Amino acid sequence: MADYLPQVREQYEAFPYPQRDPEKEKSWLITTWLDDLAMINHHCFGGRQTFGGRFRVLVAGGGTGDATIFLAHQLRNTDAEIVHVDMSSASIDIARQRAGIRNLDNIAWINESLLSIPQLDLGRFDYINCIGVLHHLQDPDAGLRALLNVLKADGAMGIMVYGRYGRAGVYQMQSLLRLINQHETTARGKLANARALLEVLPKTNWFKRGEDLIVDHLEGGDAGIVDVFLHACDCAYSASEIHAWFEDQHGLHPRLTNSGRGRAVYEPAMVLGLRPPGFLQAVAKLPLREQYEIAELAGGTLITHSFFATRRAEAAAPYGDAAYVPFFHFDKTALQLLDMIERNQGRPLVVDHALSGVAMRVDPGPYAAWILRHIDGEKSFGEIFALLRAAAEFRAAVPGDEELFRSFAPVYEFLSSLDRILLRHRDVTPPAD
Repeated sequence: MADYLPQVREQYEAFPYPQRDPEKEKSWLITTWLDDLAMINHHCFGGRQTFGGRFRVLVAGGGTGDATIFLAHQLRNTDAEIVHVDMSSASIDIARQRAGIRNLDNIAWINESLLSIPQLDLGRFDYINCIGVLHHLQDPDAGLRALLNVLKADGAMGIMVYGRYGRAGVYQMQSLLRLINQHETTARGKLANARALLEVLPKTNWFKRGEDLIVDHLEGGDAGIVDVFLHACDCAYSASEIHAWFEDQHGLHPRLTNSGRGRAVYEPAMVLGLRPPGFLQAVAKLPLREQYEIAELAGGTLITHSFFATRRAEAAAPYGDAAYVPFFHFDKTALQLLDMIERNQGRPLVVDHALSGVAMRVDPGPYAAWILRHIDGEKSFGEIFALLRAAAEFRAAVPGDEELFRSFAPVYEFLSSLDRILLRHRDVTPPAD
């Protein structure tokens, strides 16, 4: 049996995905959520990864190169090695052009199927990126097993698969187009029919009702339309199915973090907003995977599931250790929260986070504003707390580290749920930019 569907390879040769113009590398670096080194360090390596010592990265099914280019760019001043594997030579050609424009020479290129990786004698990897690939395999678990075969014992993976409920309208469109295209034999003819259908869909169509969730058919050109509506092999998962697959079958520990929104969109209390129903107390006692699926069903916006997966259960940087350096990540949410706390004079407040669509009631306590003001990405919690105890406004109380961590926990939990605050050990120096 072939290790991939021939139709899938043909699709990506004809329509390299995602559609990219290499010339744009001269002015624009595309960043990818799971491949941010600070995120990888925080979630997968306890905040202690230096990315030195010949850190090895595999991008499995790297397509036209978004993850490969971003990782190689961040690691360009280290001795790290990035291996890009993809079965589409057309996609690799585009990715190589992008790397050439950026003068990135730390990438090895391999034109093979993901399922061939165990036979390629590539060695083992510290980090494996596999974004939007497993769900396009005839046997997704065979793909996962291939990746685990080359993952170091203490390594980590960044995975993205489609979300079952958020893509409900997409799957209805795929069924509709299969009916429409049953006598159409050419890829271009099927694409033309898909474009014509999108022009005339009534507002009552289930995909049309949730069209704002999907962008590829609007921004991704022909390749985007083909990938969303005309793919030869496409499956999806719920949050609990991901846990059953990765955790129950393979002993892995997934840490879900939706792009730009973190795990907040998996928290029922945050998804259900400012007037939480009484049943949430019972929901909070359910297994985590069931809580996540409740939030997924209630929110309805999870078209994909992005997550890190490690063999170690406690792979993330620990909150509560004074030796760790806190730093803000991604956007100005933390500074906006600081402004709200100061204007509210430290009283409990409701934070409605527009980008993620979640809300949470936060009690900042007496020290949160001071701590947030002094987080600069250089000072550890221990150093921040020492400065706080020396400040005139707190000198009389002299709170200990344990009390300060406990008091700051609600604010940290809110920002951490959105991945807007991350940690690294004070002995770790991030790679030079």
